[in-house]
Amino acid sequence: MNLQKVDLNLFIVFDAIYSEANLTRAGQIVGITQPAVSNALSRLRETFNDPLFIRTAQGMVPTPMAQNIIGPVRNALQLLRVSVQESRVFNPAGASKTFHISMTDLSEALLLPPLLQRLSRMAPQVKIESMLSRRRETTKELASGRLDFAVDLPINSDPQVRHVKLLDDRFVCTLRQGHPLAKEQLSLEEYLSLSHIHISSRRNGLGYVDLALGKLGLQRKVVLRSQHYLMASSVVQQTDLAMTVPERFARQHGLFAVELPVLDVPRLASHLYWHESTEQDPANRWMREQLIDIAQKVNSQA
Repeated sequence: MNLQKVDLNLFIVFDAIYSEANLTRAGQIVGITQPAVSNALSRLRETFNDPLFIRTAQGMVPTPMAQNIIGPVRNALQLLRVSVQESRVFNPAGASKTFHISMTDLSEALLLPPLLQRLSRMAPQVKIESMLSRRRETTKELASGRLDFAVDLPINSDPQVRHVKLLDDRFVCTLRQGHPLAKEQLSLEEYLSLSHIHISSRRNGLGYVDLALGKLGLQRKVVLRSQHYLMASSVVQQTDLAMTVPERFARQHGLFAVELPVLDVPRLASHLYWHESTEQDPANRWMREQLIDIAQKVNSQA
């Protein structure tokens, strides 16, 4: 049997006829006329090459073929009903789902610990897969469903992508505890005398601090360019290198933080992105709510 050529609504009619043993009552249950039920039965007989039901004084009596297939048909219809219902309602406590999120290790460090704590209580079977998608491919990955979310700078303006501001923080200069310049204030001259780590997922290009310094005709000495904040924080703790990072990250990892002597450095803002096709999806909406709520709590921390 080629299921591609079979109207699945026919099986709903089949179930109703089997239950009611009467074409008129079957039509009333399904919501179609008696002639439409007769037409559906005719198509089913042709598909299965079997009468399926015999008209008797006691009503429509199922043939052995109908008796053999009624169980699988009802199981399949129930599975479809459950699937449709679950697509409308997301039950985190019983859900078994994996969310794929593109984020940097900075976002991971701030969001994943509280998110996993929350999931262990509310949705123990839900899993998270975090990876870093190429920025130019983010929209395509969200549209295809390979990504559910992306956490990134507010630079994606594609109309297919929805977004909301998630994290916001100011930059500070960090040093190891006990560093000779670990003090309450750092002059611009002292800042420029340091050797710096620059964090970027790109192979080249300037950061916010470099752009601000460039406006003053100045340049800092970058001796290490890295993709990862967590690795770089270990280097800072073991050397005299400096690293300019968001203040919350510095506090979280026990680094000495001092205000930047460069004033024209914008704050770091991260947005949560998702594709418009998932806007009304209950699972996507639930996870968005969790991430936004966690981010609000992170942002409110002094």
